[in-house]
Amino acid sequence: MNQFDRIYTLHALFLSHRYPISRSTLEARMECSWPTIKRILKKMRDELGAPVRYDKKHDGYILDRVQGKDAEENHHELPGLWFTVSELHALLTVHELISKMQPGLLRDEFALIRHRIESIMEKQNLATNEIVRRFRFHSVGARPCPSEHFHAAANATLQRYQLNLQYHDRAHDALSSRVVSPQRLIYYRENWYLNTWCHKSNDFRTFALDRIQQLDILEEKAIDIDDQQLDSYYSQAFGIFAGPADKTATLRFTPERARWVAAEQWHPDQQGSWLDDGSYQLRLPYSDSRELVLDILRYGPDVEVLDPKELREEVKEKLLAALGHYQS
Repeated sequence: MNQFDRIYTLHALFLSHRYPISRSTLEARMECSWPTIKRILKKMRDELGAPVRYDKKHDGYILDRVQGKDAEENHHELPGLWFTVSELHALLTVHELISKMQPGLLRDEFALIRHRIESIMEKQNLATNEIVRRFRFHSVGARPCPSEHFHAAANATLQRYQLNLQYHDRAHDALSSRVVSPQRLIYYRENWYLNTWCHKSNDFRTFALDRIQQLDILEEKAIDIDDQQLDSYYSQAFGIFAGPADKTATLRFTPERARWVAAEQWHPDQQGSWLDDGSYQLRLPYSDSRELVLDILRYGPDVEVLDPKELREEVKEKLLAALGHYQS
């Protein structure tokens, strides 16, 4: 533990005690020698202005309270950004993850915090470039969208304003105009989506941000939907396609693939069970089969749809169509 961590630990120790702490307790809790503790106490008093004093009556050390602006006594606080090394590393890792999102929420704001963290770590002779060297965040299937659209959607969602948008629907290759009340921004499978109440269809709608052609924030306040109602609509079914889950898929994976699938979560309400031959059966609710079919197809011969019949036939048709590309 370096001096930086020891100061933080000792300060936290004082805040957790109402009465003076003895020398023996300090040595035991800090796991270091008394000369080292004395140096830390001196640094806290002389450089950080901490009101640490020795209480002769109780033969221990205590951190006095300080007078606040409101004439009340408050706990002494360490100045500026004050974290342990592990907390600083965690913050840098979070920033590195955010910087890889396209576009990233509050990326510029976090960049300022990162600069301050790196300055603190450099003063403590701690490496700041190891996060970039040792951590890698790979994106597969990410679809870039204009950053101005993302920030407009984020601002409208947080400040509760309606949006006027021009949206291109890939499935039908059609452009439509809509006024929506944004409810939630969703980062799902490397892409951003906007859950809304659509005033045109008078129903819930989800829009992929990368397919929004034009986006304007309106002056009208957005309609607020209760969180429980949002969760009920958007969390029941499988994947990004929302709505009441009125069907249940039953999938059987081969023993070889089961070792992976058994550890995966496809849906919060899924039910999995091992079969006698070592295969794995997975049951999960869904409403729209499109995304589910794509996930089933990526397992190829290692999965079989047992139920329902219409899902089994849909996957079968896709596989036969794919096979047709390889037949001479």
